Amino acid sequence: MDNFKLLINGRLEAGDAQMDVINPATEQVLAACPRASRAQLDRAIAAAKTAYPAWAAKDIAERRKALNVMADIIEANADMLGRILTQEQGKPLKDAVGEARALAANFRDFAKLPLDEKIIEDGAKRHVKTRRRPLGVVALIVPWNFPLVTLGSKIPPALLAGNTVVIKPAPTTPLATLAMGALLKDALPPGVMNIVADANDLGGALTAHPDIAKISFTGSTATGRKVMEAASHDIKRLTLELGGNDAAIVLDDVDVKKSASGIFAGAFRNSGQVCIAVKRLYVHESIYDAMVSELSALAKAAVVGDGLEQGTQLGPLQNRMQYEKVKEILADAAKSGTVLETSAVPPRGYFIAPTIVRDIAEGSRLVDEEQFGPVLPVISYSDPEDALARANATPYGLGASVWSSDPARALKYAQRLEAGTVWINKHSELAAHIPFGGAKQSGLGVERGEEGLAEFTQLQVINAAV
Repeated sequence: MDNFKLLINGRLEAGDAQMDVINPATEQVLAACPRASRAQLDRAIAAAKTAYPAWAAKDIAERRKALNVMADIIEANADMLGRILTQEQGKPLKDAVGEARALAANFRDFAKLPLDEKIIEDGAKRHVKTRRRPLGVVALIVPWNFPLVTLGSKIPPALLAGNTVVIKPAPTTPLATLAMGALLKDALPPGVMNIVADANDLGGALTAHPDIAKISFTGSTATGRKVMEAASHDIKRLTLELGGNDAAIVLDDVDVKKSASGIFAGAFRNSGQVCIAVKRLYVHESIYDAMVSELSALAKAAVVGDGLEQGTQLGPLQNRMQYEKVKEILADAAKSGTVLETSAVPPRGYFIAPTIVRDIAEGSRLVDEEQFGPVLPVISYSDPEDALARANATPYGLGASVWSSDPARALKYAQRLEAGTVWINKHSELAAHIPFGGAKQSGLGVERGEEGLAEFTQLQVINAAV
């Protein structure tokens, strides 16, 4: 696996340096990746700035057509992109190919969204309308847990609105994004889409650059603060999708077996490396032991291994830093809770088995921090009002869920959870047409849907005398 290139001004080029990308399932070097210099980043931004006026001037029908062409190319190469993604990220091959297909679907879905002028008033004294103008050059910064599909909520709306883009993938998972760039380089005019990979050393230069009009960032809250600070100097537009410590509240009237299956999927998908995963599970004391038993059985039965191997359900943690962090949190949890038996894992690689921890509460790292790994604390409660207060007692507010056999009862609690998205009897479901954004320190702005498209535009009001 070699010959990956940066995409700058419609041309593929080597980096001014190189860096190794590690396969987390084997801890071996997967590929040498081009590493952009500051000069290459500046050229990518300059190319996007040069390409912007002509791209913005195109009829929106032409931009819609381009998005659909890009979707077709991605779809036709989903197997190849998925194989690269599995090897650099770790997730099972089926999930990785599905992620590539979801990226293509997002291009198609955004291509259908309206971006029309709206008449606000048409009276005897004035005519007022609103329109959406593009912003200019947009920086798109994506994380390592879902490198491809995260781009699906950024590239299509940015381009449809008439912006040009500079994409920076995570240093540990740049390869599938670079491969996507090579596939799409001729689908757009030179400079409209640029991709630069770095070793976590160009983010500040990108976000502070005076020719960047907007930053769309997905990642940790800590890094999001730095992005926000960099953007403040010239008031760049921002969309931040940040960390979460999502709570799920299980009421006493659920079907335990059925709910356990949905909760397990919501907690352990992608080995728990999901911003909106269930990270704290509050279960009523009357069904606590039964729920723990069901979840523990599912954890012990899960097949953990290399994502390329047939039958693998959960892969490794993506990188050593995250692996060591989750191990530390798990060791701390053993001091304040009961760590239940887990499934077997390979002897090599960044593997942690899906783990249930019971008899634990607030005050432990596992409950108070975002673990971002396959370890789930199950917390007992007696009063739903208490569970609600505990679920809300966090600086985060990305997602949450309520589980109950009574929809009206579940809705009563769901509406009081302080989160951008609250699911009922499911968790972590997203769709391109459904807006998604965090509350509190889990984000700023909205992605997906018409609201997400609007984030890549400047609202302009035309107010004319009649």
